[in-house]
Amino acid sequence: MAERIAEEKINQIRQSVDIVEIISEYIQLKKQGRNYFGLCPFHGENSPSFSVSSDKQIYHCFGCGAGGNVFSFLMELEGISFLEAAIKLAEKANIDLQVNFSVNGKGKSVSPELQSMLDAHELLTKFYHHLLVNTKDGQHAFEYLLKRGFTRESIDKFQIGYSLNSWDFVYKFLTKREFSPEIMEKAGLIIKRDRDGTYFDRFRDRIMFPIFDRNGNSIAFSGRSLGAEEPKYLNSPETAIFNKSKILYNFHLAKPSIRKLQQAVLFEGFADVIAADKSGVENGIATMGTSLTEEHITLIRQNTQSVTICFDSDKAGIEAAYRAGNMLMDAGCAIKVAMMSDGLDPDEYIKKNGPEKFRNEVIGASLTWMAFKFLYFRRGKNLQIEGERLAYIETILKEISKLTKAVEKDHYLRQLASEFSISLDALQQQLKQIFFAEKRNSSGQNQQPVNKPRVMAKQENKLKPAHYTAERRLIAHMLKDRDTAYKVQDLLQGSTFNTDEHQAIITYLIGFYEDRMNPDSSAFLTYIQDENLRRIVADIEMMSINDELSNQELTDYIKQVLNYQKLLKIKEKEVELKEAERQSDYSKAAAIATEISQLRKSL
Repeated sequence: MAERIAEEKINQIRQSVDIVEIISEYIQLKKQGRNYFGLCPFHGENSPSFSVSSDKQIYHCFGCGAGGNVFSFLMELEGISFLEAAIKLAEKANIDLQVNFSVNGKGKSVSPELQSMLDAHELLTKFYHHLLVNTKDGQHAFEYLLKRGFTRESIDKFQIGYSLNSWDFVYKFLTKREFSPEIMEKAGLIIKRDRDGTYFDRFRDRIMFPIFDRNGNSIAFSGRSLGAEEPKYLNSPETAIFNKSKILYNFHLAKPSIRKLQQAVLFEGFADVIAADKSGVENGIATMGTSLTEEHITLIRQNTQSVTICFDSDKAGIEAAYRAGNMLMDAGCAIKVAMMSDGLDPDEYIKKNGPEKFRNEVIGASLTWMAFKFLYFRRGKNLQIEGERLAYIETILKEISKLTKAVEKDHYLRQLASEFSISLDALQQQLKQIFFAEKRNSSGQNQQPVNKPRVMAKQENKLKPAHYTAERRLIAHMLKDRDTAYKVQDLLQGSTFNTDEHQAIITYLIGFYEDRMNPDSSAFLTYIQDENLRRIVADIEMMSINDELSNQELTDYIKQVLNYQKLLKIKEKEVELKEAERQSDYSKAAAIATEISQLRKSL
């Protein structure tokens, strides 16, 4: 297998794809001036600080420091190698790489073992579906689904299938096609008996719901029993290709609708997603029998910042909605909660009330996050009892104090005042007391304020030394002009930049210019091997500098760089001077003082 792509092919890929179009597939970008801005996909934030330059074909986040070109964007976001990113971009640009890579259908290189697992799941997904809709063996399962309200359209769309009531059909089916039993066991499709080392099928006589990853690869199954057999749902174990904490059911199908509507509807299980989809809610996704995770939220936020939570309306469902809502709010999402009556789940509600009512009176009438908390905190309380009523009001006031918009605060304070016949002035007074009490409690502690997004890294906002700023501005001009780069190198007269990272960047840059005549920001970022240096270059590229570098400006910058070493030398000599004076070595002190004076004159 070839492991390298020719340099000319890399250049062809880079010149054929537009970084704005590629990044727009993952986050929403809006043009502001010459650049495009959006919410950073690498850390949680409420205000856009992620900038994409169409001219330079690079991106940079002013919040967390992430930066690079189109290759590094895919590498960092999807956790793939440069080779995999190049293959993916070549596929988008319809560029024939003229090499034979071992890749899956989505342009991602994988090991032969993982590819075998993916191939087996794809084969079985098609086979199970065929058994359900086209054979007598699957007819009873097909009729069972139709009786439960499934349509043929939904069965086809979600590739629902049926596994035969056999102990070893899948084992024989796969081994005949030269799939390794050991690898199929690792994939969770068959199980090895301890007593004799033989294999048997994991799924037997069950409705089969395939689970797909974000790219549409079948990676696992959930099998539902047809009768009273336990467990009701039998799921694939976690494997090298299936990790529940990273998978959202139906994401690959829902993504276009999520991006179009700029909203995702989060359900608890795949049965709810399928029922909602049948009702016209095509932007539904669900966790795979696990609580919402950071990985799930990252995937959601790459496509939308607005989420409607639609969990079961029983006690467990409401608690789960509250936990999920808090996590999403902390990540900077706008939250709504869809509520249903009578403790129903979405699937049951749709069967009882119909799809139109579900769309309009559940999803369409979703509560704001604050309105949901009004209901959440009053559960189990008897508000006729004075003590419980006062405790509830104080809890709600604490939640209102976390709101950042004055209009929202005023709206909910008036709602509270109206419901409990309390003066608005009294509530506002207590809100101030809560605010100052929380401020006192958090003073001196490095606690993050409520709803402040988590960040991957913190940018230094301290005023930088003159030499540091001068080096960055010199690099910015060197990146724009090849002749300037060589001119700066000559003026330094063998000296180096004082910041190690800056010196490493110009060393890379001179090497880059030896190979190429013209500046190219995106190409240079590919040329640099170090991820941290790529981030620094992207940051410098986004700096605002004069189009032309005057001789005076250049001289001033060089002087700042060279003077820094002299300033360090002066400080070192001042320490020696004090020590000589302390020891009453006046002749030595006088000599050192002369050196210091000469150094200061040379500044």
